[in-house]
Amino acid sequence: MAKDGSTGSAAAATDGTTTGSGDIARSLELLWGTGDRPSRGPKPGLTLDRIVTAAIAVADAEGLAAVSMRRLSTELGTGTMSLYRYVPGKAELLDLMLDRVLGEPLSDERESSDERDRPAADRPVPDDWRVAVNTMATTYLDNLRRHPWLLKINQARTVLGPSALRGLELSLAALRSMGLRDPELIGVIITVNSFVEGLARTQGDAAEAVAQTGLGDEEFWDSQRPYLERAMLSGAYPMMASMSEDTFSADFDHFAFGLERLIAGFEVLVAERQKAGGSAG
Repeated sequence: MAKDGSTGSAAAATDGTTTGSGDIARSLELLWGTGDRPSRGPKPGLTLDRIVTAAIAVADAEGLAAVSMRRLSTELGTGTMSLYRYVPGKAELLDLMLDRVLGEPLSDERESSDERDRPAADRPVPDDWRVAVNTMATTYLDNLRRHPWLLKINQARTVLGPSALRGLELSLAALRSMGLRDPELIGVIITVNSFVEGLARTQGDAAEAVAQTGLGDEEFWDSQRPYLERAMLSGAYPMMASMSEDTFSADFDHFAFGLERLIAGFEVLVAERQKAGGSAG
């Protein structure tokens, strides 16, 4: 067992940075509600939901490294060992945290627990797949900005819980009108998510650089200005030297630009499939 209570194998990461690195069977039991619950609570009102909520709050404010069973016991006003009666350790807790924050790509994460628990079939989805793609992208970007720690973890082997599956179900239902094959629908989701993650990571890295160095973006680039101006005047970089002054302006919305191009590309594919379907009929 790791120092934080994780029970993953020696070959697996046990520092809480890799999903699925703990006791997978226990994570699944906790996610799907099939595991045993403490017969008597060590503290009135302590629940698994409260523990997960507190862990997310700490991670949002201070990063994933600040999340520990000891820290959560302080936040919740209970003994550290009491928490282990609900969740084995940080690795399994991360599985629960991830399921919570990534489970609703087409709705507001700040819903009540009752609203989150509604079956996917009872949840409204956009009628237009373009609206669905836009909503998926903007909601995911918002999630990544509220939870920057998401970009710090390895999600290659995510332990899927009901919230994550419900989110996927909603997305697939909203994209079904595209008329694509099932692997292609998953490809649309992966493409959109990858675009959003790339942009969010760039923005997050920039903010982190400012925090770590204390040097603002304007100061950073001003320090390079003399060298870059000489390089542009040298004639060695004609394309860059000819670019307009607003080329790298912060006013340009790269997210909106990229998302519009993705949707436009999907529209071409959808039109091709519709045409082929009409011809076949």
